Amino acid sequence: MQFNFQKYQGTGNDFVIIDNRNLEFPKDDIQMIERICDRRFGIGADGLMLVENADGYDFKMVYYNSDGRQSTMCGNGGRCISAFVFKNKIANYQGQFIAIDGPHDYNINQEGLVKLNMIDVNEIEKIGEDYIMFTGSPHYVKFVENLEKSDIYNDGRTVRYNDRFKQEGINVNFVEKNESVCALRTYERGVEDETYSCGTGTVAAALSIAEKFNLLNGPIPLDTKGGLLNVYFEKKNGAYSNIWLEGPAKFVFEGILNLEDYR
Repeated sequence: MQFNFQKYQGTGNDFVIIDNRNLEFPKDDIQMIERICDRRFGIGADGLMLVENADGYDFKMVYYNSDGRQSTMCGNGGRCISAFVFKNKIANYQGQFIAIDGPHDYNINQEGLVKLNMIDVNEIEKIGEDYIMFTGSPHYVKFVENLEKSDIYNDGRTVRYNDRFKQEGINVNFVEKNESVCALRTYERGVEDETYSCGTGTVAAALSIAEKFNLLNGPIPLDTKGGLLNVYFEKKNGAYSNIWLEGPAKFVFEGILNLEDYR
């Protein structure tokens, strides 16, 4: 069985995207999806996404991490799949889709920047100087003084696999506060390594900055390993709403995927 696919990247966070509105893609084949995402023996990606139909929405987003397992919301993935449906005339330059964490509005401007509405965040836990929250995926945010020399892989794994988080996993973000643009690096569960960018992690980092420095609204720019993202929000009575993640979503290449090659 063959499928057309396109690869997109959002600030270096890359995805294989397939139009599955006919529901023919074998979604339960975890090993096959993992092999497709493998960077040496497959197409190579941080995740795989399927576009499906959903009543009342422009489309449905189904997301898998590179380990082949369906996961929680991916912010950069949401921006990339929005660019995909627009490019392929499945939906307009603005609309609404449904994902695992609920509905998301999106819009694409003339410069190609994709702005994605994220879920509200009503609760943030603080442990020492660190922050824990759910922004569509679970995130742990730690402030550091020298991000460039930080051991993201080992320090991230230490948190991700500690007794509290090892069963469900958590994404671990490291933030260096600067006067103009804060820098961010992320260890992602499911990928089990540092990625060039993480959309829900960028939102978590921005809200942690807002908590730490008593900011009531955005935007907060964050310089990820893969490029610049902006997070907009409003804070009222300790809760965050009207959260938007903005950044580029770029087409990389397209091809034909023969599923038998990955089974």
